[in-house]
Amino acid sequence: MKPFDVYPLLPVTPVRAKGCYLWDETGSRYLDLYGGHAVISIGHAHKAYVRALNAQTGSLGFYSNSVQNPLQKELAAKLGQMSGYPDYQLFLVNSGAEAIENAVKLASFHTGKKKVIACKNGFHGRTSLALGLTDNPGLRAPVNQGHDVEFIAYGDTAGLEKALAGKDVAAVVLEGIQGIAGVYEAPEAFFQAAQDLTKAHGALLIMDEIQSGYGRTGRFFAHQQAGIAPDLITVAKGMGNGFPLGGVLISPEIKSRHGLLGTTFGGTHLACAAGLAVLNVLEAENLADNSRVVGEFLSGKLRKLPVREIRGRGLMIGLSFDYPVKELRQRLLQDFRIFTGTATDPRVLRLLPPLCLNREQAAYFVRSLKTVLTEIKST
Repeated sequence: MKPFDVYPLLPVTPVRAKGCYLWDETGSRYLDLYGGHAVISIGHAHKAYVRALNAQTGSLGFYSNSVQNPLQKELAAKLGQMSGYPDYQLFLVNSGAEAIENAVKLASFHTGKKKVIACKNGFHGRTSLALGLTDNPGLRAPVNQGHDVEFIAYGDTAGLEKALAGKDVAAVVLEGIQGIAGVYEAPEAFFQAAQDLTKAHGALLIMDEIQSGYGRTGRFFAHQQAGIAPDLITVAKGMGNGFPLGGVLISPEIKSRHGLLGTTFGGTHLACAAGLAVLNVLEAENLADNSRVVGEFLSGKLRKLPVREIRGRGLMIGLSFDYPVKELRQRLLQDFRIFTGTATDPRVLRLLPPLCLNREQAAYFVRSLKTVLTEIKST
């Protein structure tokens, strides 16, 4: 037996990591500006994170959700305090796709409706309902085609109002920043209108902060830039810093009942230990502020290079070029040992580094990129 072929693989085999760096089996060091799909939030192998997981593994790694788990209450309280949603409830799962599935299910239970509005070019996961909300027909099997979803343009307030009018809509699902599409932001007024319109039409607003949350944009959640408070917020990726962990933040207006939701592996003792360690490091090291400051520094330096457009906030950055970035990305990896990411738009290079990235590391990337762009232009 061999692994199922899922992704085109980079010619690198990491064997250890620390902070913003990875090392391969030959001892070569790589600067990680992709964070494993925005997962590494506090940095690789952070001492406090490693200590917390080792200690929890040595005492109790898992028991089912049929017993009391004080770590879940501790994680919920800490996340509520740090995110600015202390009165919300937290349902813990294992991944972003599960978070989306459960958020939409809650919205449908709460409203008694079944239709969902999502955005063109959005991405919400690869499980069945999450794929139904994802505007990429190439990813959907025949079994994923039956969901009652209407797509609007991201940022189109008039389109959203039209889609809501007179319809049986349970929820509107929006990304804080569209990540995989190429790092696109919507106007603050769009999010404010989405909050008002969903309330007016008896629907719920779900903000997908799976990639844009946990301090990546300089705020705990990207949507907080617009001053809104959605009904449901989905999180994952940076929540566990590599440990499989996701969740749904649920407004107090949405009531729970036994059997409404359930999970075997969500919110285990080990998962909660990982989630608490991440929050403690984010807070102690002011990583959201670092993301904003270093992100502004990096974007400022990048504006001096021949880049068509620089999008995003904090350490969620999309660099748009007039040509596909495949060669550019390969050269950065091979010649300068820098990991970067791609987007569904082949002309976009995505940067999603650990939030502990410093100015020296950011400047090294800018110098490396400048060299590669100069060489590509001369050929």
